[in-house]
Amino acid sequence: MVPVAILVLIAAVGGTKSRHASAASGARYAPLVLTADGWVQGRTAGSVYDYLGIPYAAPPVGALRWQPPQPAARWGGVREAVSYAPHCPQPPSAFGVASTSENCLYLNVFTSVFGPGANLPVLVWLHGGSLLVGESDDYNPAALVRDGVIVVTVNYRLGALGFLADSALAGRPGGLVGDYGLEDQQAALRWVQRNIVRFGGDPRNVTLFGESAGAVSTLAQLVSPGARGLFQRAIVESGSYDLTQQPLATAEASGKAFAAKVGCGSNTAACLRALPVSTIVDNEDFSGYTPDVDGSVLPESIKNALASGRFSHVPVIIGTNHDEWRLFVAMARLHGGPPVTAANYQAMIAATLNVPPAAAAAVAAEYPLSGYSSPSVALGAVGTDAIFACPALAAEESLSRYVPVYAYEFNDENAPERYLPPVGFQYGAAHESEVQYLFELNNTPYPGILTAPQQELATDMRAFWTTFARTGAPGGQWAPFISGDQRVLSLVPSGPKAEKDYAAEHHCPFWASA
Repeated sequence: MVPVAILVLIAAVGGTKSRHASAASGARYAPLVLTADGWVQGRTAGSVYDYLGIPYAAPPVGALRWQPPQPAARWGGVREAVSYAPHCPQPPSAFGVASTSENCLYLNVFTSVFGPGANLPVLVWLHGGSLLVGESDDYNPAALVRDGVIVVTVNYRLGALGFLADSALAGRPGGLVGDYGLEDQQAALRWVQRNIVRFGGDPRNVTLFGESAGAVSTLAQLVSPGARGLFQRAIVESGSYDLTQQPLATAEASGKAFAAKVGCGSNTAACLRALPVSTIVDNEDFSGYTPDVDGSVLPESIKNALASGRFSHVPVIIGTNHDEWRLFVAMARLHGGPPVTAANYQAMIAATLNVPPAAAAAVAAEYPLSGYSSPSVALGAVGTDAIFACPALAAEESLSRYVPVYAYEFNDENAPERYLPPVGFQYGAAHESEVQYLFELNNTPYPGILTAPQQELATDMRAFWTTFARTGAPGGQWAPFISGDQRVLSLVPSGPKAEKDYAAEHHCPFWASA
């Protein structure tokens, strides 16, 4: 999990998003599709057919709260799938719309053709948000779809409702608890297997991809036995910050503390399941959530599984952004924290990395302020390298021993910042900044317009992603990552190019020995 110094991905800096108007307004209907649960009718949006708000599991309410997802009920007649369904409970933030609806296990299908026989590649998107906030309907994949793929975007349970572990919630003594959100994602992937051929997709050619917490989820699904065979490729965008998950005992201790906090120290399961949703959301861990090693859904930590080869052996694209941590430095400041200065630089390093003063002093010597335009940018480099860049390199090394791996670094230093207001330093290629090059973002607090060169980069990136989904290799000049060679593709507006100094640029030998 990203250290607490990240503050919270839910910090409502710069205002929060408001629910957008119904997607059905003025829409033309798309063709009827018969799913395993009943008929659906979507809408047309230009050359793309949108099927929105399709249930893939039963509402996880009442006795089904903190239970594995159950099958959705069938329906008679035709279900209109022309507007987004409620998304999962979360507090208000710049990164997600506040919700208290537990009836949230829905997905959306975007296609340019329909019917059996088309056999288009399928990409299933898992949104980010620290496993605390976010929703599927923020991401319009029309440009990807026009490249000849089907895209499915998914809601899954978040926060305490998705990742609380308390032994009282187990169906039997010693039973599994805590990874309900991961189980939701698997239920959505099983829905794709059963139904996507009706929309023109190939269930034998599914790519799971996500960003941030969605990328951690993608890595977890690589490891989870329950996801075996449900996807054939994976794309991991900025998911290397959480490679070592907490053991079940630690997660259960946190769960018991949560139960006591909300007044459910006795008759725990019944009490927790009777709580108002607002009580749960208001008392969540606002530093975000992480899966736990429950022994079944996630049998071991991601890092260990990748190193040992105990994961689904499918081709992987994996990468990070050059300035990931600048987003979190800005969030801390905008949330009322002190500015980073020469005087507090070492203390800020210690807080960011949760290390003692002596270790922080060694880091400060490796990252002297004289080498950066400001203390904030220097701290951004420290966090980027220690938490994202070098762990990604380690993951690439492990993965490449078993499967084809294509490594990238997103390097557009002028990428628009869509979630936070301007601060006293440049955001650069910050965390989440690459997503707008793949999707049209529906609900960000701040507008962003890509320049002509940036639009060309967006075209290149979508081509890489969709070609990878189609063939298992991104094509072009993107060579596979090889241990020792460490080939990384730099994604820049001037044209993607090979990057040969990634490890040195991010001080990875230093972090390996720290």
